[in-house]
Amino acid sequence: MSAFEQILVAAASIAIGGFFLTGGRWRFIYVLYKTAPRDILGAIRFIRVNILLWWWETRGFTVARVFSRLTERHPEKVAYIFEDKEWTYRQLDEFSNRIGSYFHTRSLSRGDSIALVMEGRPEYIGTWLGLSKVGFVGALINTNLRQEVLIHSIKTANCKALIFGSELKDAVRDIKDKLPELMLFQWSEHEDVSILEGAIDLNKEILSLDPEPPLKEMALGTPRDKLIYIYTSGTTGMPKAAVINNLRYMLMAYGVYSMLALRSDDRIYNSLPLYHTAGGIIGAGQPLLTGITVVLRRRFSASKFWSDCVHYECTIAQYIGEICRYLLTVPPSSYDTSHKVRLMYGNGLRPQIWKPFVERFGVKQIGEFYGATEGNSNLVNIDNRVGAVGFVPRFAGNLYPVTLLRVDEETGEPIRGPEGFCVPCKPGEPGVFVGKINPRKAVNDFSGYADKKASEQKIIRDVFKKGDRVFNTGDILVMDELGYFYFKDRTGDTFRWRGENVATSEVEAVVSNVIGLKDTVVYGVEVPGNEGKAGMAAIYDPEGSLNLKELADGVKKVLPIYARPLFVRVLSKLPMTGTYKLKKKDLQSEGFDITKFVDPIYFLDRTGTYVKLTDDLYKNILEEKVRI
Repeated sequence: MSAFEQILVAAASIAIGGFFLTGGRWRFIYVLYKTAPRDILGAIRFIRVNILLWWWETRGFTVARVFSRLTERHPEKVAYIFEDKEWTYRQLDEFSNRIGSYFHTRSLSRGDSIALVMEGRPEYIGTWLGLSKVGFVGALINTNLRQEVLIHSIKTANCKALIFGSELKDAVRDIKDKLPELMLFQWSEHEDVSILEGAIDLNKEILSLDPEPPLKEMALGTPRDKLIYIYTSGTTGMPKAAVINNLRYMLMAYGVYSMLALRSDDRIYNSLPLYHTAGGIIGAGQPLLTGITVVLRRRFSASKFWSDCVHYECTIAQYIGEICRYLLTVPPSSYDTSHKVRLMYGNGLRPQIWKPFVERFGVKQIGEFYGATEGNSNLVNIDNRVGAVGFVPRFAGNLYPVTLLRVDEETGEPIRGPEGFCVPCKPGEPGVFVGKINPRKAVNDFSGYADKKASEQKIIRDVFKKGDRVFNTGDILVMDELGYFYFKDRTGDTFRWRGENVATSEVEAVVSNVIGLKDTVVYGVEVPGNEGKAGMAAIYDPEGSLNLKELADGVKKVLPIYARPLFVRVLSKLPMTGTYKLKKKDLQSEGFDITKFVDPIYFLDRTGTYVKLTDDLYKNILEEKVRI
C-alpha cells in the first residue's frame, strides 16, 4: 500500500470513528467534507517533511553537508543572484571554505559565537556557512542596531569576534572601545575602502587560501549542533538570541519547500533582510537545502519589485505584510502582470488587502505562514484561504500538537480551571497559540535562547496534565470551525511595526534617558492603512519642560527607525493603578485620538521632527493622506 493510500485509509478511519463518537452529527460530516482534501494534502506534505528530517538526522547531516552534496551534484548551477552577478554552487562553496579555513586558524574554540553584521549579499550567507563548517556559531545581528542595543546583542550570544561589512563601519567604531576583547574583521565590498582601526582586513586574509573544504572538521558537526543565532525581541526587554540548530534550520527551510510545493527549478525573489528568519532561512536557505536559485536584493524597493521579478524571471517572491501594502501604492505599470510569479509566500498580509493584491498582480497562490523564530508552533496556508495563517485538522489535531489557550485579557496569562489545568479555546474563541514541547521530534522541539532564563519564560508547564510543557508564542489567534487559524494580536509588551518586533521596555528606557528620566510608557497603536502598530510614548511632564527637539535627536541616534515613537502624548496627570503601575491599557485604548483627551500630542513627520497633531493633521492621517 502506498503512502497516499495509507493516508486515505487513516482519513477514512478518522471520519468513521468521529461520526460514531459524535453521535453521527451532520455538522461533523459537513466539516469533514469541506476539509478532507486540504487535510489529506497537508498530511502528505507534512509526512514528507518528517521523513526527510528523520533521514538527515539519522545520517548525521548538517546544513553544510547537505549543501556540499548539492554542490557535488551540480557545481555550476546558480545558487544566488545579486545585482546581476551569479554565484554558482561551486563559487559559494569555495568562498565558505576559505572563511572556515581562516577562522579555524584563529584563537577560537569549537562552539564559539561570532557576530555577523552585514548588508544582505551572497557573502553574508557564505560567511556564516563557512563558520559552521568548522564548528563556530554565526550570530546574525540586525543591521539597524546601534550603541547599547548592538553591544547587548553581541554580549548576549557571548561573541568572541565580530565580522562586519564596511557599510557598518561607523556603527562598529561607536562601540569598539566598549568591547576591547572583541576581535574585529572587516569585509569590504570594494577594494579602495579603508579599514577601521583595530580591525583585520578579511578580504585580504582569505584571498590566497585554499578553497578545498575542511572535510575533517565539517564531519564533526551533528544535526543538533547550534548553527546560527537569530535575534528576536520576544515579549519584553532587549533582543534575545534564539538558538537555531541545524535541524531547526532544515525544518523551516524545507518545511516551506514541501508544504507549498516549491520546485527545484523555481527562482525566488528575496528582498528581505538576511538576519531575519523569513529572508535568511525560509528564503535564502532554499539553495542550501533544495537546489532552488534565489535572487537577493540589498534592500526592498517597491518601485523595482516587479521589474526585478521580470528581469530575473522569478517564479516565486517573498513578502512581509507591509511589502504587499507598499506594492499596492505604486502606480500601475506593465510589470504588474508581465511577471512569471505564481506564488508569493510570507507572513503578515492583511485580509483587507489580500484580494485587491491578488487581483491586481495576478498571483495565483498566497502562501501565508505563521511561526516564531524560536518556537515550535508553525502553520502554513496551502490552499489560498483568504486571511488564514494556516490550519490544523479539526479531528486529528493530536498529529500536530498545537492549540489555543484561554488567557486573561489584562495580564495575558493562561486561565486555569478548577483542577489547575489550562482551558482550551473553542472555535471562534481567541486565545494564545502554544505548541507542545517534545525534544525527540525536530518539529516539536524548543531550543530556546542563549539566555536560559529567557528560555524558561516562554514555557508553560502543567498545561493539560502534570509534567507537560508547551511553548508560549505570546500571540493571540482564533480558529474557525474548519480548523483555519487567523492572527488577532500579541500579548505582552511588544508590538510589530515595519515587519519588526519592538520591545516597549527597551524603547521606554531609551526615551526616559533622553528626556532626563521622566516617567514614560510606550505602547503600540493602530494607524489606518498600516500593518501592525506604530509606537506611541506617553510622557509625564506637568512642568511643560519637555524638549521635543532633544527627544527627536535622541531617538534618532539610538533607536532604529521602526522603533522610534511615531506619536508622543504629554501627560499632565499620571494615570496609575492601585498598585502604582501606569495604566498602559487605558492609554493604548485612547491611542492618538485627540477627541478623547486634552493632552497635547505630537507626530514624528518625515523630516524627523515632532510636530503638533492638529485637527487637520489628525484627519489626514485617518484618511491615509499622510505618508507614514
